[in-house]
Amino acid sequence: FNPKMRAFSLLILAWMSLLVVLPVIRCKEQRELSEGRTAQIATQLAFQLVTVATKETDGFRRFMRSARHFNYTIKVLGRGEPWKGGDYMTEPGGGQKVRLLKAGLQEIEEDKVVLFIDSYDVVFASGPKELLKKFQQTRHKVVFSAETLIWPDRHLEDKHPHFREGKRFLGSGGFIGYVPNLKEMVADWTGEDSDSDQLFFTKIYINPEKRKSINITLDNRCRMFHNLHGSLDEVVLKFEDGQVRARNVLYDTLPVVIHGNGPTKINYLSNYIPTVWTFETGCSVCLEDLRPLSGLKSDYPLVVIGIFIQQPTPFVSVFFETLLKLEYPKNRLKLFIYNQEQHHEVAVSSFLKDHGEEYQDVKVIGPEENMDRVASRNLGLDMCRQDKDCEYFFSMDIEVVLKNKDTLKILIEQNEPIIAPMITREGRLWTNFWGALSADGYYARSEDYVDIVQGRRVGVWNVPYLTKVYLVKASLLHEELSNNDLFSSGTLDLDMAFCHNARNKVSLTPFASISQGVFMYVTNMHTFGRMLSTENYQMSHLHNDLWQIFENPKDWEERYIHENYTKIMRDKLIETPCPDVYWFPLFSDIGCDHIVQEMENFGQWSGGRNTDTRIQGGYENVPTIDIHMTQINYEKEWQKLLLDYIAPITETMYPGYYTKFDLAFVVRYKPDEQPFLRPHHDASTFTINIALNQKVLDYQGGGCRFIRYNCSVEAPRKGWALMHPGRLTHYHEGLRTTAGTRYIAVSFVDP
Repeated sequence: FNPKMRAFSLLILAWMSLLVVLPVIRCKEQRELSEGRTAQIATQLAFQLVTVATKETDGFRRFMRSARHFNYTIKVLGRGEPWKGGDYMTEPGGGQKVRLLKAGLQEIEEDKVVLFIDSYDVVFASGPKELLKKFQQTRHKVVFSAETLIWPDRHLEDKHPHFREGKRFLGSGGFIGYVPNLKEMVADWTGEDSDSDQLFFTKIYINPEKRKSINITLDNRCRMFHNLHGSLDEVVLKFEDGQVRARNVLYDTLPVVIHGNGPTKINYLSNYIPTVWTFETGCSVCLEDLRPLSGLKSDYPLVVIGIFIQQPTPFVSVFFETLLKLEYPKNRLKLFIYNQEQHHEVAVSSFLKDHGEEYQDVKVIGPEENMDRVASRNLGLDMCRQDKDCEYFFSMDIEVVLKNKDTLKILIEQNEPIIAPMITREGRLWTNFWGALSADGYYARSEDYVDIVQGRRVGVWNVPYLTKVYLVKASLLHEELSNNDLFSSGTLDLDMAFCHNARNKVSLTPFASISQGVFMYVTNMHTFGRMLSTENYQMSHLHNDLWQIFENPKDWEERYIHENYTKIMRDKLIETPCPDVYWFPLFSDIGCDHIVQEMENFGQWSGGRNTDTRIQGGYENVPTIDIHMTQINYEKEWQKLLLDYIAPITETMYPGYYTKFDLAFVVRYKPDEQPFLRPHHDASTFTINIALNQKVLDYQGGGCRFIRYNCSVEAPRKGWALMHPGRLTHYHEGLRTTAGTRYIAVSFVDP
């Protein structure tokens, strides 16, 4: 190959490469220059944000907060004007907005760019500079938001222009344009307030002549607007540098305006966008607009507490004990108690007898009145609605366990329309709120649900559903929620119906309008409590709560285990009154009392004879007057008690020894029945002996003497357990009971 020819070929290749690269460089330079010029023009454009709001709602206040965050200049049309635009989310409407815009444009300078946007269901993710830059880049005079779904007239689908990529259908909830072009667009409006704004603008857009004359296009890739209806799955949150954006994953864009038209997750997104909650700051608005109660010089707000007992529920008496402990002046509380269960009448009556007069007023609806659940809920709200002094209604289902005494004050101070304290089901992810709704209005798990429940994200969260316990402002009951039946809605259950009606506002006031729904919040800024499981609650016993060790173990423990039990290991709260005899607290006083009362209620005490068909072999060498746990169907619960609360201690006292429990029974000693028990060995490797009542107060004498050591425990403490070897070294006797009745619970371990 000729060297000269080779050099010439290389020269030709280099020249051709240069011809390819130069246009690319030039295009890039032109694009950068164009974008720079667009950004410069955008900053120079006069801009005006215009919206319609006939009434200040929760949604409007949210809209204004996000707009002010980005320093938008806002003009609000229609303030104080009755809404006549119809329920345009389920049927065509919204013409009132067009009328107001047409009139409002006459007062805006011709050289301005106007963003016309809905307000009740809109939040901003960025400011006017970015919006105007993106508007300029479209090279059109009017740009509408785009929809995935066509509405309200599906027959017009074929008349919509096609795009190579993106959404085809116009959305009237947001558009931006120059004033002269917008005036031309609405000039022919002569419709009624209840006519469809969507249909009006759609017909303009699908008309080729008008579309060209006004120079209209759609933001089909959601660079400026994102309408959530029909495209929920396209949007995810994007956390970056202390700010939160909504990212469209379909087109990889960051829209400026987020519009929650239809049943969407706008409330979920607005919990974050633009800086409501970030990983850097946490909740930035949770301490705004509070209603502080500390240092209040006047009376506390009057609250009606609605208590609803709708099914057999454990620990009802504990609920009322907790209610008494609420840190709130009782003379500023009224009680509405609805009890559908005859079984719980004793607990309700006992509470009212002892404490009813401490409250300003009490109204009770008992089982004898046969009032249905829906009517009871509506009546409870009405008790507050009809009381001119009532400021809040606090609804509590009987299965709620509030451990925070300041719960009511915390909720009032948060100053939200409807707010719930987050409570959970012990050991599960079940709570009293939903983070999202499915398309048909039922439960759906939001992306942040688990983080909120487990406390990794803390704040006050706008949610679509609350249940079990929540606080309602009385002002809502006179306005937005003035309907007397808030707990009915087709086939929905009580709380679903209430939340549906609140979200969609069923007010009968002149300002009734869709999208003016009431916001509902849940707060996890404090630990409030939990809710009980009511499944498998049996009512065949005297004290049915004793059987709740499986279903509600935490509540069972708080009720029945000694308050000092946790100190046994931590503070070495184990005494040794005799050699190899260990003494420690186990049962609470109530636990002891309930066991004794349960046995006496059962009443089938053994006769203290040697023949005993209840035990293997049918013969008892040293008989007692007793009732076995198996006789009251408590053997499984007793086994769990021993495994959960006794086994950890035995394995500490006897290292390497793992326990297997067998016989368990309650013994009764009486002077005229069986006053003592002769010296004996137990049929066990070791024995647990729990004192169930109090010496001096309940009986005289009694106790246990270990003969080998001549050592006696003569004053057993109520609820405390003696643990001692059963055979060989600890031959023992039950000392004589001289007066009253003594009860002990005995368990043989490894017989």
